[in-house]
Amino acid sequence: MNLKRISTLALGALMAMGLYAQQNLSWAQMPVVSPEVNADNSVTFRVLAPQAQKVQITGDMLPTRKIDTPMGKYDAPGVADLVKDDKGVWSFKTGKLPSELYTYNVVVDGVRTLDPSNVYCVRDVTNLFSMLLIGGGQGDWYRVKEVPHGTVSKIWYNSPTAGLKRRLTVYTPAGYETSKEKYPVLYLLHGIGGDENAWSELGRAAQILDNLIAAGKAKPMIVVMTNGNISQEAAPGETPNGFTVPTLMLPKTMDGNFELAFPDVIKFVESNYRVKADKNDRAIAGLSMGGFHSLYISANNPDTFGYVGLFSAAINKQQTSGVESERVYDDLYGKLAKLFAAKPKLYWIGIGKTDFLYKDNADFRAKLTAKGYPFTYMETEGGHIWRNWRIYLTEFAQKLFK
Repeated sequence: MNLKRISTLALGALMAMGLYAQQNLSWAQMPVVSPEVNADNSVTFRVLAPQAQKVQITGDMLPTRKIDTPMGKYDAPGVADLVKDDKGVWSFKTGKLPSELYTYNVVVDGVRTLDPSNVYCVRDVTNLFSMLLIGGGQGDWYRVKEVPHGTVSKIWYNSPTAGLKRRLTVYTPAGYETSKEKYPVLYLLHGIGGDENAWSELGRAAQILDNLIAAGKAKPMIVVMTNGNISQEAAPGETPNGFTVPTLMLPKTMDGNFELAFPDVIKFVESNYRVKADKNDRAIAGLSMGGFHSLYISANNPDTFGYVGLFSAAINKQQTSGVESERVYDDLYGKLAKLFAAKPKLYWIGIGKTDFLYKDNADFRAKLTAKGYPFTYMETEGGHIWRNWRIYLTEFAQKLFK
């Protein structure tokens, strides 16, 4: 064997040893286990940060705290301190938690970030959250189970009223592609800052519908998840505008333009999907701003929807810009008189006890009661949070199209 050959083999051996050493080092530095769901449904969080001075966790599995904002006091996720061990691993163990889907962040020396040991995360407007799921109860509706699965599609449609090509997220139930059956439709609307991805990603809408339908608790239905920001084509980063920064401050969100353009959505769905196109096979529901939109879309179209759901809904128009489109908000109770005269099958309202919109909802319910308008009401713990809206969708969906 010549010297050049020996040198090449030696170099290869050294490189292999270096790679092996790097692999061993990478395994030695693998992230700690976090989160760890314990047998009693407590959760242990761990963060390897030997140089950090302070590590905390904040999330909806912790008791809420009140924070001051320019608009008043609001519930915010609780905060807990982690304790550091002699290996530089910080840890915190919760008490026993109810079955639920939880979101959280790690805070290292004042900087909020994702849990570095947890690859599962979700975006809510401008924030990213790590997530975990505890089964054995309500959280089981949000799991992917061994049941027939529906299809979630991102569909573009033309909105002549908005002057844009826009995108919808559409859930079709298991069996849709292979059957000739026609299905009822739930139009499901998000809150301010959200988009057509919100209900499928944060709201677990597909998992909820899959599991409810498989359990025989909900009728097979199509769910159309709109983008309620009428100035947007689609979710941030998924349009020709590129990687724009998500924001709450979008034009035309609550000035009547979305309500006026909503018939474009219905026309597209009923022209392109096998649906039952009558009032008692259409439902509309939404959270917060989406509840506001659902309230006024249904009020302005009293013969269109047999089912209406208001989840922590904004009720009152807060600002007036004077544009012509705002006429859709005029004479709400005159319009509701026509809606209830048309006898909707279900008018459903849900809100948390500490929601900042609680009083507006209480006043609205009092007016409905005084006028003799029938509605179904659900009150839950907590405030203006996805934890409540997933519960409301789970309950509302079971009451539709029966």
